[in-house]
Amino acid sequence: MTGRDATPSPTSSGISLLTSRSTPHLTGWSHTVFGKHPEADLESLVAQAADEALSHAQLDAGELDAIYVGVFNAGMSAQAFEAALPGVGRPELARTPATRVENACATGSAALYAGLDVIQAGRARNVLVVGAEHMTAADPQTVNDSLLAASYRREEAAAGSFAGIFGQIAHTYFARYGDHSATLAEIAAKNHRNGVANPVAHMRKDLGVGFCNKVSDRNPLVAGPLRRTDCSMVSDGAAAVVLQSAEVAGGAPRAVRWRGRSHANDLLPLGRRRDVLELAGARAAFQGAMAEAGATLDDLSLLETHDCFTIAELLEYEAFGLAGPGKGAGALESGMVAPGGALPVNMSGGLKAKGHPIGATGVSQHVLAAVQLTGEAGDMQVPGAELAGVFNMGGAAVANYFSVLERVR
Repeated sequence: MTGRDATPSPTSSGISLLTSRSTPHLTGWSHTVFGKHPEADLESLVAQAADEALSHAQLDAGELDAIYVGVFNAGMSAQAFEAALPGVGRPELARTPATRVENACATGSAALYAGLDVIQAGRARNVLVVGAEHMTAADPQTVNDSLLAASYRREEAAAGSFAGIFGQIAHTYFARYGDHSATLAEIAAKNHRNGVANPVAHMRKDLGVGFCNKVSDRNPLVAGPLRRTDCSMVSDGAAAVVLQSAEVAGGAPRAVRWRGRSHANDLLPLGRRRDVLELAGARAAFQGAMAEAGATLDDLSLLETHDCFTIAELLEYEAFGLAGPGKGAGALESGMVAPGGALPVNMSGGLKAKGHPIGATGVSQHVLAAVQLTGEAGDMQVPGAELAGVFNMGGAAVANYFSVLERVR
């Protein structure tokens, strides 16, 4: 994949998003265990997450003004019209206006931002957002084809899988900056080590750098230089949040607010970008959210970022300025991104260990940042966490969402 010179700048809608009528607050949440759930289906996962989030926020279903449901699906589930599912699991929600949102792997954040927008527009005060996916019931080829739909098929279908897309990106990185297989193994091992402390993670096992860095029968090459441990898992799960306007959030037992947020897009065809390793859309979303928050990297206590593949996390280090181009390994070598470092990354285990049920991921990331800010993260806790960054992307950094969250109480 080679870039082309005529590349438009990624666009961002992150200008003054939090200066209108009401700054939304996150006042309740829920998170199912991610993993294989053969006894569940999409409907039951949505119902569980919705019910638990409302209970956590101490909000009656009748007080809701809107519901947003994030589900990618793309053929993995026979049940469409997912917006209506909360009203199936809980009949008192059946008449609440509900909308399904989809934006590839950023589906969960897209649903969240839709909820934030309707509150800021003054059209709602209490909003439920549910992100969910049931992937493991589908056969592997169906899952593969569904995920590949988040690429530009006309030019990228030959990659064969979404892992193939990122395998080509990793190959480009290695060709330019040298073999970084060991760096990717360090990222995988870090996130699996972090995931041990996460009670809702799909895999709670410390795999170790040695295992992650060795090609074996248990850790085969999947695509290009990417091994199985470089790829996130196929998972089932759901997460939900309750959003409230500042005016009504005063009575909530807890509150986390958006200090800044930004959504920026980049070109879908990777071959038409100036530089496929630049992640220009991700950088634009980061810069927009941080500018709105009036914050710098030094102000962040932690970062939950989108490690669908380990090469993605490495490139995000560079896009967000943790290291220069080709120097992302330094963020690992210095201990910066490790627990206790200057900016711990993916204390939840990330998508790599936590799992990646597509529609649930963006909501999950915000929930796990919120528990850090409220001091409820248990063994994952970053001491004194004050400001959290959350990055979720759809496709290969095509749709990019960056949030800066802070605790209100």
